[in-house]
Amino acid sequence: MDAIISSIIPVLDSVRSTLMNHKNVVATGVGYKVTEGRKTGQLSIICSVERKVPLSSLSSSEILPKAVDGIPTDVVPTGRIRVFQPPTGRFRPAPGGVSVGHFEITAGTLGCLVRKNGELYMLSNNHVLANSNDASVGDPILQPGPYDGGKNPEDLIAELSEFVTINYTDSQSQCPIANGVADVCNALAALSGSSSRLQAVTVQAAHNLVDAAIARILKPEDVKEEILGIGSVTGTAEGKLGMAVRKSGRTTGLTTGEIQQIDVTVNVTYGGGRVAQFRDQLLAGAMSQGGDSGSTVLDNDRKIVGLLFAGSDQTTIINRIQNVFSLLGVTL
Repeated sequence: MDAIISSIIPVLDSVRSTLMNHKNVVATGVGYKVTEGRKTGQLSIICSVERKVPLSSLSSSEILPKAVDGIPTDVVPTGRIRVFQPPTGRFRPAPGGVSVGHFEITAGTLGCLVRKNGELYMLSNNHVLANSNDASVGDPILQPGPYDGGKNPEDLIAELSEFVTINYTDSQSQCPIANGVADVCNALAALSGSSSRLQAVTVQAAHNLVDAAIARILKPEDVKEEILGIGSVTGTAEGKLGMAVRKSGRTTGLTTGEIQQIDVTVNVTYGGGRVAQFRDQLLAGAMSQGGDSGSTVLDNDRKIVGLLFAGSDQTTIINRIQNVFSLLGVTL
């Protein structure tokens, strides 16, 4: 096989410039011929083109030869070859996997596009689009996120529409009445010589299932229904133990992993000393870092299984996509 390839390369070299000068050709090389969508065992000179066009629309000088010195050629559409833009840059149209964020946060990741009542929205985390409960509906969403240079209104791409409230636990109460009662009781305890003290605590009303939010897309032409480096989403699937998964995120780009645990209950630390407990989560290995929050996690069939929102140096925590879609009332 190596000897055959070695014999083809000088032939290609002799015509490479001529082939590259043909209209629409973006690359030439040696590879296997593809027939009816299947790779054959026949080595060929491959001409990559931006797009295939009917022979009837080409002049005789623009038609590529079927063979060169007895070596067959093949024409493969690849699109325009371009330098890959880092996911922290400005994308128009913007796919899933790129930097995005509420105008008052740093930056997170645009997960994917979803629909609700016939309108188009972007899906990400509450803490990415809704500033961890502190935002208001209608707030500006920027692409890229502010940390990556996004400015309002120049980079405005969406407006916050809806978010699932995060219920925090073990955080000190901000209620002045409760704190006042605690102060009075503590003063009385001190006068009586008691060392016991009271602290006002906000108790979580219910456990959390998701850290999720959606923002209404202002111009449909500003977004793209695919995931950077992965392609179009084909549906949703249930995340199962041992399943191979992948994600495309703002910080670490395209990474892969495996679901190592299911039915996970986890305490997640947010800013300001706030902690929230989440149940029914998926846990994968080290496939994310800060800024990847909001990434959709997909199986090898490009079906979404979850929404990435937290992790450590060793783990990644993922909301089940069924819970996300149900609570937000959205579909693909």
